[in-house]
Amino acid sequence: MLTAKQHELLHFIQQKLDASGISPSFEEMKEALGLKSKSGIHRLISALEERGFLRRLPNRARALEVLKLPDGAKAAAPRDNVVPLHKAPPALKPIAANDIIEVPLHGKIAAGVPIEAFEDHNNLAVPAALLGSGEHYALEVSGDSMVEAGIFDGDYALIQKASTAREGDIVVALVDGQDATLKYFRREGKMIRLDPANSAYEPQRYPAERVIVQGRLSGLLRRYH
Repeated sequence: MLTAKQHELLHFIQQKLDASGISPSFEEMKEALGLKSKSGIHRLISALEERGFLRRLPNRARALEVLKLPDGAKAAAPRDNVVPLHKAPPALKPIAANDIIEVPLHGKIAAGVPIEAFEDHNNLAVPAALLGSGEHYALEVSGDSMVEAGIFDGDYALIQKASTAREGDIVVALVDGQDATLKYFRREGKMIRLDPANSAYEPQRYPAERVIVQGRLSGLLRRYH
């Protein structure tokens, strides 16, 4: 069963695909449905994915595929009363080096004392050449404790999702389940040492069970104003 907004969004996406072959941006979807924030669009898309009506093509900007539409104009049409759509083109071509990928932007991360990494729902367009294999996300750097590693306040840290790290990796470390920080990763016996790259800051030491690695630094994106 689809809600009215889910039904409206699904048909809007299909209309855009039929007209241009490109799925609409989140801003276009937000305006079309009269929503105040993009987070509502993310929730609708996730619900349509779970119900098998929509699919997100990973690591591609504005890449949505409508798998099926409800039979009839009413939003409440039952799931078993659907008609399949034409198939999308076969597999996507390999991403070119100058292609753009959208990665989730999960708020700010401290390059200083730990602060909470906010889980908002924006995306950041990134040149594919800056990313390696695996799944990535981005965080806006706040603070100056990594300046000697060339990481400055306001930079966007591109993070490869990972739960482990090698000695000396720059990682996103989650401390006590709530505070995230960007630091060099070191082990000292049963302790984890998170080292800054700024002589004005002291290393941070925690029992290993208090620290969870959430990713490794893959690249940086900097905007000049």
